[in-house]
Amino acid sequence: MVIGLLVLANAGYFAWTQGYLGALGLKPVVQSEPERLQSQIKPEGLRLLNAPRPAEAPSNATAPTATPPSPPAPETTAASTVADAEVPSKPQTDNTPATSCWQAAIYSPAQADVLRTALQQLGLPDGAWRLNEVLSGGRWIVYMGRYNDEQMARKKTELRDIKIEFREVTVPALGRGLALGTFSSEASAEKALQDLSKKGVHTARVAVERPEGTNFVLRLPAATEAQRNAVSGLGAALAGKRLQPCE
Repeated sequence: MVIGLLVLANAGYFAWTQGYLGALGLKPVVQSEPERLQSQIKPEGLRLLNAPRPAEAPSNATAPTATPPSPPAPETTAASTVADAEVPSKPQTDNTPATSCWQAAIYSPAQADVLRTALQQLGLPDGAWRLNEVLSGGRWIVYMGRYNDEQMARKKTELRDIKIEFREVTVPALGRGLALGTFSSEASAEKALQDLSKKGVHTARVAVERPEGTNFVLRLPAATEAQRNAVSGLGAALAGKRLQPCE
């Protein structure tokens, strides 16, 4: 019976949906799209709930600023640099002659006067030479002389044979001879003379090579080779002294 009721209900629903019961005033309401739109009240005011909201641009967003392009490097600078690199530098030439310091010592006041006169005659530039005063103690030697060239050569041979050292000197008051020793006091020179006499030296004597007092040193502070040669060629005015490099 239940099944029969279900079949009867389904048949009635089918007839209602198809409009077969319209004559009896039973028909479904047609919900077509135009009819729904006409029945809507202010459809433009409808708003969907939970609809995704459009993304809003942030009000405080800062527009990106465009970086101005860097100005191109000036071509003239690069060109001038290349030009400078390609031009070879001219070597500097210096024709100034080399100079050096030379000196000769010691001169007594009398010897310095003679040397000064000879130097002035050379016509050297101002400041090319000077005679410096020095305060010095006396100097004594064991002296043998005076000798001419032949006597000097023979005496040198005799001294070499007995192994005694010597040097050639020119003492103003005695002349050219040989010094067998140099001493800062007369007593030291006398003792040396006694020792030499025991070795067979009998003609030597103690002499003052340089007295105490003011003497002079010849100094060429910045002499060229030509100037040094000119001074070295003064001969007797140098009193037997030779130019030596400055100390």
